[in-house]
Amino acid sequence: MSVDFNGIGPGQVNTQRTTADKSSGSQDTQPATNEQAKPQSQGTRGDNVSLSNQAKNLKQLEQKLGDYPEMDDDRIAEIRSALENGTYKIDAEKLAQKMLEMDESIFG
Repeated sequence: MSVDFNGIGPGQVNTQRTTADKSSGSQDTQPATNEQAKPQSQGTRGDNVSLSNQAKNLKQLEQKLGDYPEMDDDRIAEIRSALENGTYKIDAEKLAQKMLEMDESIFG
């Protein structure tokens, strides 16, 4: 009996026999020879992966971004100092424009 699960052939599935099969085929108790194992090994092949140029470029960018810190410690210290001194000024118009751009990018 042969079962085809979307292209999976007999050499690619577990073909262990059940207890009922073993008892009916008790005369075939010889160990598998090289000839029997050969067809299964021929059906087995190694995996191959090929990346596009875009994927390679993305990987390089990811590695370059990994070199940068997540936070700019100098900029954080500068803002913290300005807040403590009371010299940090907020441009309300620029802030409102950025909020509108963000809203537009999210909701369209």
